[in-house]
Amino acid sequence: MAKRRSRDSAQPDITPLIDVVFLLLIFFMVSTVFKKDELALLLNLPKTSKGEEMSKAKQIVIIELSATEVAFNGNKTTLEEIEKFLQPISDKTTPLELRIDKDVKY
Repeated sequence: MAKRRSRDSAQPDITPLIDVVFLLLIFFMVSTVFKKDELALLLNLPKTSKGEEMSKAKQIVIIELSATEVAFNGNKTTLEEIEKFLQPISDKTTPLELRIDKDVKY
């Protein structure tokens, strides 16, 4: 009686490929740096127990003040230039977020 030859499959085994893809996925998920509130200036913000959350619906203008520097929406600038930036949005409906270093004199 003649033996039948078994045919080798022409398709590669993709099980190791799937394992590698999942390992890469887990690696990138674990090593990702999640975005936090970025400050243009190095500020020592004071802690507060009161305050209200602002809605993120409208564009928020962010002004950061340290003892020696000023930033407007993440860009370092001067106090004189901030007045020019704020005049077009002086409609009193645009939310304004002030981030002021606790060591700034007032």
